Amino acid sequence: MGDNILYIVLIAAAAIAVISILVSGYVKAPPDKAYIISGVKKNPKILIGRSGIKLPFLERKDMLVLKQISIDIKTNGYVPTLDFIGVDIDAVAKVRLKTDPEGIKIAMKNFLNMSEEAIAQALTDSLQGNMREIIGTVKLKELNTDRKKFGDEVQEKAQTDMNALGVEIISCNIQKIEDEKGLIVALGQDNMSQIQKDASIAKAQAERDVAIAEAEARRVANEAQVAAQTEIAARQNELRIREAELKRASDIKQAEADAAYEIQQQEQRKSIEVASANANIARQEREIELRRREVEVTEQTLEAEIKKKAEADRFARQQKAEAELFERQRRAEAEKFEREKEAEARRVQAEAELFAKTQEAEGIRAVGEAEAKAIEARGIAEAEALEKKAEAMRKYGRAAMMEMIVQALPEMAAAIAKPLESIDKVTIIDGGHGTSGVDSMGGFVPSVLARTIETMREVTGLDLVDVMRAETYDAKVTRNLTVQGDAKAAVDTVFDAGPEAGEYAPIEE
Repeated sequence: MGDNILYIVLIAAAAIAVISILVSGYVKAPPDKAYIISGVKKNPKILIGRSGIKLPFLERKDMLVLKQISIDIKTNGYVPTLDFIGVDIDAVAKVRLKTDPEGIKIAMKNFLNMSEEAIAQALTDSLQGNMREIIGTVKLKELNTDRKKFGDEVQEKAQTDMNALGVEIISCNIQKIEDEKGLIVALGQDNMSQIQKDASIAKAQAERDVAIAEAEARRVANEAQVAAQTEIAARQNELRIREAELKRASDIKQAEADAAYEIQQQEQRKSIEVASANANIARQEREIELRRREVEVTEQTLEAEIKKKAEADRFARQQKAEAELFERQRRAEAEKFEREKEAEARRVQAEAELFAKTQEAEGIRAVGEAEAKAIEARGIAEAEALEKKAEAMRKYGRAAMMEMIVQALPEMAAAIAKPLESIDKVTIIDGGHGTSGVDSMGGFVPSVLARTIETMREVTGLDLVDVMRAETYDAKVTRNLTVQGDAKAAVDTVFDAGPEAGEYAPIEE
């Protein structure tokens, strides 16, 4: 029994201890703060507007301010604008720490357990720097006329830096703008002068409209007065006519007894004509008045239409001039672009032509060098051939001369027989010496060639007959004359082959 009681007491004590620990570790975060519980888990637990448990001795609780914080941003001196006018601006930015999962992690690294004043002081320098940068991009007049736009630009510019700190900028409002030279006051005075000018113009226009209305009223009143007086005069005229008619009627009645019926009819016709004339006069006067009113209304209408038309024409001419100016600028830019493209194309073409001409010149130079080398080689070969030929001539002596003469024999025979080719018809007549004309005709070429050989022998001392007789007994035994190669055969075939005779070898004696 005693053991059971002890066991129950221990269980009760343990339960009380656990409850005490849980009670001591119970935390509840308000909506404007975040409690960060860390220590056991890798990722800390974040409590915003809800409760949680912190394990004593194992976890710790840190605080992060989430309420809206006001930061006074001042330039602390005059900062030049885009138009180089120094301004001193006082603005107020509303910021708060981000609560999204990524943003609050960044904010915990930068502002954990910091008070509102410390957070505001930490962000002031960055916001002031961003505002100074934006001031340099706008003009003084834009700062005054559109402060909201300037505040939005500062907010947008600074938000980039604030994202890296886990801060969200709610708003940025400009409180005060002062310039170094008092130009804002001058701009106000200028606007005041413009407003006064507009008011004076409006007042003058109103007075003009009043004067026009008064004149119109006076004109209408005058016309009404004239019409009334005209009506009165007409009525008085009618009254006088009526009185005259009454009097005339009385006279007629008085004269009825004394005048004839014809006189009475004439008087009545006269009265009718007078009444018709008076009525016509009144009607014409009324028509004249109506026409005059119509002319005045037409003049006013034309004046208004002409004025409106003149303003419309002036506006149309202005728009046309602006359109023509824009068109001329566009054409000038297009022409400039075309000229630049043409210049670039001409430059590329010139470079290509220069390269082609350079290659062509290199080719011509190479061809010239090759032709020069060929000519040089051909000249060297011809010189060597002439030199060898001269050497052979020198060695052969008379045999060489004989060779040259033998080579010329076929050409000599062909030249002697050439005139016979032009003979179309031959008539042979007996010579009377026992020989026929045919014999004389056939021996013409051999006889001329024989005389040529005889003449050559007398000039050069070379006897071609001996060459032809080189194979005879007398030539070999008595004269010891020897012909090598085909020299003798060349001489034998002169008369048969003509210019087609073959080659022959030198002659040795």
